[in-house]
Amino acid sequence: MFTGIVEALGTIREVITSGSNVDFVIESPFTGELKIDQSVAHNGVCLTVVDISGSTYRVTAVAETLAKTNLGRWKTGDKVNLERSLRVGDRLDGHFVQGHVDATAECTAIETLEGSWLFRFRFADEFASLVVEKGSICLNGVSLTVFNVTDTELTVTIIPYTYEHTNFHAIQPGDVINVEFDILGKYFLRNQTVQKAII
Repeated sequence: MFTGIVEALGTIREVITSGSNVDFVIESPFTGELKIDQSVAHNGVCLTVVDISGSTYRVTAVAETLAKTNLGRWKTGDKVNLERSLRVGDRLDGHFVQGHVDATAECTAIETLEGSWLFRFRFADEFASLVVEKGSICLNGVSLTVFNVTDTELTVTIIPYTYEHTNFHAIQPGDVINVEFDILGKYFLRNQTVQKAII
């Protein structure tokens, strides 16, 4: 479980393909605090630490993860948003995030304001019921509030701190980001579907 509050930016140091899997060697500021088997969110994707060496650690992404996320686009030198798992007793500064990406979305526009940035993203209309005005969403591992919602697009505001301390500063129109919709909304929608089926 995560909160969508990015701790640090990691750097992809090596990409290793092994069959249908891909291993990523990542340099991070908190590698020295990690242990084998720990979970870390990478652009919102929960991956398990399988090896640690100096300032880098290694994680493995399987075919399903590569197909559903933007990890298959990663290359050496890329910056990724990192968050370690939530500890019992921690403040929940973002919202409940599982690290299970539902889909990807494409950046369609970026508007620079005086002191912030507006990012517009397009997503598949099958997820329209999971995006609500002023609701929570996790984009590339960042907990954000959405507005100007349609059946296929949403907008988020990025403040200077988030812009500088996450990889939002590197996103350009046409780029693909990871999306995890609010888990509370998913359970509510599922319950509504089950209730209708029973009736």
